Amino acid sequence: MTPLVRPPRLVPGARVAVVAPSGPVREERLAAGLDILRAWDLDPVVAPHVLDRHPDFPYLAGTDADRAADFQAAWCDPEVSAVLCARGGYGAQRMVDLLDWDALRAAGPKVLAGYSDITALHDAFAARLGLVTLHGPMVSAVDFLKNTRSQEHLRATLFEPESVRTIASSGTALVPGRARGVTLGGCLSMLASELGTAHSRPGARGGLLLIEDVGEEAYRIDRILTQLLRSGWLEGVAGIALGSWERCGPYELLRTVLMDRLGGLGVPIVEEFGFGHGECALTLPLGVGAELDAEAGTLTLDAPALA
Repeated sequence: MTPLVRPPRLVPGARVAVVAPSGPVREERLAAGLDILRAWDLDPVVAPHVLDRHPDFPYLAGTDADRAADFQAAWCDPEVSAVLCARGGYGAQRMVDLLDWDALRAAGPKVLAGYSDITALHDAFAARLGLVTLHGPMVSAVDFLKNTRSQEHLRATLFEPESVRTIASSGTALVPGRARGVTLGGCLSMLASELGTAHSRPGARGGLLLIEDVGEEAYRIDRILTQLLRSGWLEGVAGIALGSWERCGPYELLRTVLMDRLGGLGVPIVEEFGFGHGECALTLPLGVGAELDAEAGTLTLDAPALA
């Protein structure tokens, strides 16, 4: 696994597009997020269908075709420097195959930021475009709107990425040690659901795997990890950082499951690393060479997340 192409960092006055590839967006939360972006001296533009609701499926922000068209138009706009997701939820997998990947590639490298269901887009951008993306807060998500730490870490990553080359957490080692590799990962259940698709990675070999999830009980996490183990997808992984596990049941039980399923890989593992659906979530680049120090709870990037 080799490092991917890093998009250019943002500069004051940069235009950023806000899109909704997945679930429906609440207007008041979107407005609050846009105010934060403007306070950073960015020029946010909202895609036409961000506030849509699918006529049949209330869990989708508009039709698949409209969500894909919004994303494609935003990425291919030469005036846009970054595409920021308004929220996750579900739906990115339904629209990702509608994108014109030749057109996206021709538009050149830009910043893509989001997490949760956006994992499907992170995987596709790595596999199809070879591009570093940001696993980080989303514009209308409550955990971004109410947490200055999340806001500041994303802002620093976008504008001053060299200032956050070492990402420090309060995490503790489940399996001590250091490991080097290229960062990959995202929402655990999404990674499993991507197996066998056109945009999925063949495996985590040589990678530093960053995983988290929300609303999945311990037995479901067990099942997902068992699937990844049985498929061989985890063979050769270099190290693992575990993020937040919001609403996934008692953490003591979950920790036991994680160690039972992952401890046998014999690689460094650090828990509670501070990214994902939890409060004060950090922004982590996917596709960058790095060193994970499980005992120190740090991820040190070989180069800044953005060029």
